[in-house]
Amino acid sequence: GCDPVNRLWYCDLKKLPDGIKGVLPWVKLVDNFDAEYEYVTNEGTVFTFKTNHDTPCYCLINIDFSDPDPSKWTTLIAEQQKDVLEWAGCVRENYLVLCYLHHVKHVLQLHDLATGAHLKTFPLEVGSIVGYSGQKKDTEIFYQFTSFLTPGIIYHCDLTKDGLEPRIFKEVTVKGFNPSDYKTVQIFYPSHDGTQIPMFIVHKKGIKLDKSHPAFLYGYGGFNISLTPSYSVSRLIFVRHLGGVLAIANIRGGGEYGESWHKGGMLENKQNCFNDFQCAAEVLIKEGYTTSKKLTINGGSNGGLLVGMLIYLCARVPWITVKLCGPQLLTCLFSSIFESSQIPKCMLNIILWSKEAVITDILPQLHFNGTSFSETI
Repeated sequence: GCDPVNRLWYCDLKKLPDGIKGVLPWVKLVDNFDAEYEYVTNEGTVFTFKTNHDTPCYCLINIDFSDPDPSKWTTLIAEQQKDVLEWAGCVRENYLVLCYLHHVKHVLQLHDLATGAHLKTFPLEVGSIVGYSGQKKDTEIFYQFTSFLTPGIIYHCDLTKDGLEPRIFKEVTVKGFNPSDYKTVQIFYPSHDGTQIPMFIVHKKGIKLDKSHPAFLYGYGGFNISLTPSYSVSRLIFVRHLGGVLAIANIRGGGEYGESWHKGGMLENKQNCFNDFQCAAEVLIKEGYTTSKKLTINGGSNGGLLVGMLIYLCARVPWITVKLCGPQLLTCLFSSIFESSQIPKCMLNIILWSKEAVITDILPQLHFNGTSFSETI
């Protein structure tokens, strides 16, 4: 499925002097699907893995394959309380490059491979690392940065020089567009259960919060996917030429705060996604960014399910006017419901299979042609 888990097997090819013949003699170090183990590097028989074993925000551990009993595993870099370790790589033989997600913004760090000690945090604005190049044999790294207002900047850092200061290697600019004319802010608002939900808001500098602006609110909330800052021409056209306010709500179900955040918005907790998104819309109105008549919500795929349920909620809570629902699951499901009194077997399979949303617990509230969804099933 989509759970971040895997088994961990290994085979020492040095014990096969005649080459691979038949089934490999695997050592099944981890033979279950309780956690994720991602190889980072190794020094001889000591292997470093990124894992979420008992650490939902991930950590780095060392396993000595010459003595691999789990009781002998050691922590190289401990889990951070809220920062999610997204990936790690080894460079210049003895350095580790770590990319963390800190309140939905990427942080790039350099650590010592032998001790795990923190050596440097590379300077970054509010945005995302979307590309990286650097292998264990290399003495330099390249990484690509983007944000709501920055199409792309590639940085280069020579790890043999003092200070380890990165420089701009290549930058993409848009003629006629000045990022300094715009503002990106991040707010945290309470959902129905008091959980603080982060949301990015992008708009022109100097706007008045007088409820005069059209607003575009996007959400996803599923499959452990984090909505980090990204550059979108169409969204910036809306902000620049229509005076719009762009809002990205990082609701539960995503991976913004690790596996616990993901599980907080799936299965029996799916309602949290809808509550988080509804509260985001209410905050935009309350703070004066927009009004219900000027607010648009949007989502695709899993976000289409999100928007679809908010369409239903709007029938009772009219705080929104325009809804843009992406296709895939929800569009297929609702078209099947409203165009026929029976649900095709393929859609029933989707309903019963879905692991992110207990749809059979949500849709019984809906009625069509005088018949409830439960009665149709």
